[in-house]
Amino acid sequence: MAQLQKLGVGFIGSGFSARFHLRGLVGVRNVEVNAVYSRSPSSAKEFSLLAEELGVGKPKVYNDLHSMLSDQNVNAVWLTAPNDVHLEYARAVAEEARQGKGNLVGVAVEKPLARNVREARQMIEAVKRAGLLHGYLENQVFMPSVVRGKEVVWGFGAKNAGRPYLARAAEEHSGPHSKWFWMPKVSGGGSLLDMTCHSLETTRYLLLDPGKDKSSLKPKAVYSEIEALKWLSPKYSSSLRERFGVDFQSSPAEDYALTLVTYEDDQGNIALAETRTSWNFVGAGLRLTVEVLGPEYSLQVNTLQTELFTFLSRNVRIGASEAFVEKQNADQGLMPVIPDEAVTYGYQGEDRHMVESFLKGRMPSEDWEDGLLIVQLMMHGYLSAEKGSKVKFDPGQVEDYTPGVAKGTWRPWRD
Repeated sequence: MAQLQKLGVGFIGSGFSARFHLRGLVGVRNVEVNAVYSRSPSSAKEFSLLAEELGVGKPKVYNDLHSMLSDQNVNAVWLTAPNDVHLEYARAVAEEARQGKGNLVGVAVEKPLARNVREARQMIEAVKRAGLLHGYLENQVFMPSVVRGKEVVWGFGAKNAGRPYLARAAEEHSGPHSKWFWMPKVSGGGSLLDMTCHSLETTRYLLLDPGKDKSSLKPKAVYSEIEALKWLSPKYSSSLRERFGVDFQSSPAEDYALTLVTYEDDQGNIALAETRTSWNFVGAGLRLTVEVLGPEYSLQVNTLQTELFTFLSRNVRIGASEAFVEKQNADQGLMPVIPDEAVTYGYQGEDRHMVESFLKGRMPSEDWEDGLLIVQLMMHGYLSAEKGSKVKFDPGQVEDYTPGVAKGTWRPWRD
């Protein structure tokens, strides 16, 4: 196939993350959203209308996945569906590419790559057999503050004082908006699987020497603790039953996770990644924090410390919304306002990178092998939490491992 001049994108999934990617594609050159498939026809129609409103395309709505994948105007797929269908849909994309009916060159998948290592490997095997380019949609490593922060850390701090030895990252909000997140037998886990994937890849990115291959930074050990701090209480589990029809008491998931990864670089230096994620945060809304420490320097990022704030008195009634920040918890008082969340959170950066990579026929810098490593690290985290101790990083021990959370056998620590 001749090199493409414009990338036609089809979306599998039309929910929350898909719509963030639509906003991320605003301003990206040589791309058009041409198609969308969703198990929810009404959601797909809303997605199509939003795409047209944003000026990124007029996607045709499909109710049959294979028809969309064989559309001659679809060159790449953004897989943004729930975790439990990643493998099924990845296989469908790969099979369509192998049969050669369409014009598929690449597929990008929303985090996490898969619910466990077994699924992740099967997904990678499928796209490799099909000869597809593959991108791992990890937006936080494309956040402008993180990208520029890494440049400063390594271009000034590490260059003059030595490599960074500690990176911290946290993602905190008040809980997911969709039912399937609260069903660990479907989603594969709680806040660790949902959010720690972000923090693990962000810290690894910051600790990795930009002048060296990713293999120069190797994980050596993982320690994790998980707990249900808020949503398992009768008051809040009842609210989940009312909102989503979910019996969280019978099959709970962790709403808090602490995970520490010990890395060793090619010079024998130790570096630590410390990640904290939760569905328990009570504040203005979603908070992403990043910190890097080195011998004579430090770096800090906090997405709620913006250049723009607004104040609404108690006499102003706007109702529940997310007008100012994702997962907004308040509608009065002093509120941080993020002018463009798609830019701040890295969606525009990652979407631009995926589009440019697919158009040039090259593998993205974040691919499914990166997604596999993150799944391996998260499975080590769950294993560590179950054992109550640090575990040596050994991919073989999690190859066929399924966390107790995903099996419905995990119970929070209560003594």
